[in-house]
Amino acid sequence: MSEVLMPQMGESIAEGTVVRWIKKVGDQVDRDEPLFEISTDKVDAEIPAPFGGVLREIRVQEGETVPVNSVVAVIGEEGDAAVTPVPAHEPRPAPQTVGTRPAKTGKESSVWLPPLGGRTTASGEAVAEPEARQRSSPLVRRIAREHHVDLRLVAGTGIGGRVTKHDILGYLESGGRVAPFGEGAPAAAAVGPLPRFGPGEAIQIVPMSVMRKKIAEHMVMSLRTSAHVYSVFEVDFSSVAKIREARKAEYERAGTKLTYLSFIMKATIEALGAVPIVNASIDGDKVAYKKEVNIGIAVALDWGLIVPVVKRADEKNLLGLSRAIADLAERARTKQLKPEEVQGGTFTITNPGTFGTLFGMPIINQPQVAIMGIGAIEKRPVVINDAIAIRPMGYLSLGYDHRLIDGAVADQFMSHVKRQLEHFDPECV
Repeated sequence: MSEVLMPQMGESIAEGTVVRWIKKVGDQVDRDEPLFEISTDKVDAEIPAPFGGVLREIRVQEGETVPVNSVVAVIGEEGDAAVTPVPAHEPRPAPQTVGTRPAKTGKESSVWLPPLGGRTTASGEAVAEPEARQRSSPLVRRIAREHHVDLRLVAGTGIGGRVTKHDILGYLESGGRVAPFGEGAPAAAAVGPLPRFGPGEAIQIVPMSVMRKKIAEHMVMSLRTSAHVYSVFEVDFSSVAKIREARKAEYERAGTKLTYLSFIMKATIEALGAVPIVNASIDGDKVAYKKEVNIGIAVALDWGLIVPVVKRADEKNLLGLSRAIADLAERARTKQLKPEEVQGGTFTITNPGTFGTLFGMPIINQPQVAIMGIGAIEKRPVVINDAIAIRPMGYLSLGYDHRLIDGAVADQFMSHVKRQLEHFDPECV
């Protein structure tokens, strides 16, 4: 018999939720064949079987969230004896931290636990550790730094007292109230009184998916963190349309599509090089200028939204960008993305125009400081040299964090994008 463990899908990921079992007990499973599907803070993914055999037991049911390295299933060979079940949430033993004292067992009425992220002296007195060594993810520590919160004041409801994103956001939502021991932190996504429904109302109540909950938390946190301001520019895509029409067959022979998004990304990369503060992040009272240009592309899914990242986009030509966009979008829709492919973005582009939207006002993808929205590109009458002409026109919006970017800088950036697109160099194709 061999145990299947909950994988760790990224350095800061402590747990995962099983959303679907692809195989059922008794099924034959081949090595690397999709076995189950999980959802984490970062990505939804299908997990392949680590070895072949017969699925003998499922220990974590759909919808359950368990720590990484927990046993989720057992695979055996034909004719293996039945296994003895163990608790579904029991993770593999972790190395004992030096300076902690094991909990009492038996009939003793009290259990001694060390403070969150703390250590003890020889006499058993608790000594607090610095924030950097407390049990929390990098995201939680960054939120704490931005809001000047001492994590020792936040009740951790995660594994082993770990402070989760729910805990820190709930702490901020409550105005900094310390949750009593055992109570847990307030719900992070609570933004007002719960709706009340009268008896007999024609409604259907269904739980949010794991991804939907994560999106809700991230969006509320972003609005709470950044001072959102928007600028909208109208762009004439005549030059891009001519180049695209002339070269799209060539790109199709190369195995990809030449889309407006590829041109917009190329122009955005040029503008980020000219106005690098738009590619930066805020770190407390400091500005972190990113040396790499990693562009996130929002991909709408039937079950939510995910933002895979084109890494080192400034090193790719138009063909390379087109291939990267198509590849990431396809693997996002088939749940084949790796955790690192949705991390490390420095700027995000979202394209609601594919659904006919004229322009959108997207929320910044933290910890970035700006996001671009692409509206529908369609033929409209415009005035050119005092005459009315028909041109393919579209609106581009920029949402930016006014804590760091002023309106003049945002408009300078967008003017650069507009100029690049309206006078696109055919040699770049």
